[in-house]
Amino acid sequence: MAAAEGEARALPALAALAAALLIQVGTNFANDAFDFERGADTSERAGPLRAAQAGLISPAALRAATLATFAAAALIGLYLIARGGWPIAVFGLLALLAGYAYTGGPVPLGYRGFGDPLVFLFFGVFAVWGTHRVQTLGPSDLALAAAVPIGLLATALIAVNNLRDIETDRRANKRTLAVRLGPSGARRYYALLLAGSYLALPGLWWLGAPAACAWLPLLAAPLAWRLWRKVRVEEGAALNEVLVGTARLQLVFAALLAGGFIL
Repeated sequence: MAAAEGEARALPALAALAAALLIQVGTNFANDAFDFERGADTSERAGPLRAAQAGLISPAALRAATLATFAAAALIGLYLIARGGWPIAVFGLLALLAGYAYTGGPVPLGYRGFGDPLVFLFFGVFAVWGTHRVQTLGPSDLALAAAVPIGLLATALIAVNNLRDIETDRRANKRTLAVRLGPSGARRYYALLLAGSYLALPGLWWLGAPAACAWLPLLAAPLAWRLWRKVRVEEGAALNEVLVGTARLQLVFAALLAGGFIL
């Protein structure tokens, strides 16, 4: 979008990418440690390998790694704040706090069912709008609108992740949205997130985006359909394939949406 507006800036964009990756990595370190300590990660875990649960790394070492990666993200954030102003400072601080509080602290947000809106906010709204702002130095309704389908697909990732872990999370008293909805409700919720990402596309065109932004991402729709068919029947470890497929869908969808702006 910034490139289509003639405002693309490589250094701020790369700095935003690096800070986001560091916060994501740090959050994963924290989740690995805290989920193990709270009993959510056991030998019955159906997802990919977790270091603490497998005995590869101590929770204390993972907590130290969390602080180190968050500190590195904060250092990069100083440059981004200088570029984008106080809104970047606010969202950056909230991102760091949410990364820790997702599974850590006295009231872990992920254990209370708040993981989904947090993912939508930080992997959608702030990721897209914030990266646009540090390049263009201005607000953008179109950037906010473009954040919606990206955020919905990011939320679909956590939705299928929590659907896979629904039984072990319930036993650990981890009240994710999937646990609250139940298996059938969680599957319908996943379908709504995929559908919503496509239903949001006409809004971009209405706000002034090139028409290609409304139709080019439709080329990824067959991927979404195949994922929905698998989610309807798969459970447990078999959903790891859907998790990978959902990440692939978001990547392809985002690339096509970006291509729509460039075209």
